[in-house]
Amino acid sequence: MRDFFSRITFHVSRAIVNTISPIQQSVPVSGKRRILAFLRQLYARPASAVGATIFLGFVFLALFGPFIAPYGENEQVYADARQPPSAEHWFGTDNLGRDVFSRVLLGARDILVLAGLGTLLAVVAGTFFGLLSGYRGGWFDELFMRFFDSLLAMPALLLALLLLGLLGPNENSVMLVLVIVYTPIVARVVRSVVLSTKSKGYVEAAQIQGESQSRILFREILPSVTPALTVEAALRFSYAIFLVASLGFLGIGVQPPSANWGLMVSEGRAYVEQLPWALFFPAAAIAVLVIGVNLMADGLRRVWERG
Repeated sequence: MRDFFSRITFHVSRAIVNTISPIQQSVPVSGKRRILAFLRQLYARPASAVGATIFLGFVFLALFGPFIAPYGENEQVYADARQPPSAEHWFGTDNLGRDVFSRVLLGARDILVLAGLGTLLAVVAGTFFGLLSGYRGGWFDELFMRFFDSLLAMPALLLALLLLGLLGPNENSVMLVLVIVYTPIVARVVRSVVLSTKSKGYVEAAQIQGESQSRILFREILPSVTPALTVEAALRFSYAIFLVASLGFLGIGVQPPSANWGLMVSEGRAYVEQLPWALFFPAAAIAVLVIGVNLMADGLRRVWERG
């Protein structure tokens, strides 16, 4: 089994590097080796290998779904409405005659882009506030951390419901909600690392040399924050996927006729006895993707701990 995963690690890691580095001449050899070594470690354990493969599989579907899907996102074939899974409709059709397989496939892009971009913005904002707050301390730290604590006092879903009630249900509002909900969490993680790092000798040496605050933060301290930040970003991404789907299910997130998986589950719930496949497949997609991202996050944590 270990030899099998070693072979899989080698081939998959090389394929990924060739995919993300099309201009090979511009990438230093040492950088390629570090990427390959990182991917080998990630794929060294079966759980993290499965998680990374699941995530990359969904990314592939999000990129090439429009070329793979046999039907359009909202293409209706009335003659085939309420059909069970078959060779023509792999996941069956819903009550409007829409192909469930195509909708799940095309919905991957929407949920990954929405959750991914929202998480990215939250990580950037949380990193900025966490670095600045932890390094400067004093009243500045107290002001921001108490404000973030007030946001964290409410469950994420409840805070999202309150914000969407003010902003209205649409994709931009959902993305803004993700940023507001997850920025405080990321900021606290970053701040905790900064507090233990800013007293290190190399940081004090940079201060004595008169380096600017921005240079100290991003050149001296940020590299120490990166391991914890990477793992936290992966975890926030998995929670963001679930939150986007939950808001769609409640009908206050992405609106019809979007192929949002949560919205598909909500629509399929009304016909669960007659069309169980219309509910099961989008729900399974949510579960598989979230599990995959969580397994990958655990693998990233182990890789950083070894490194």
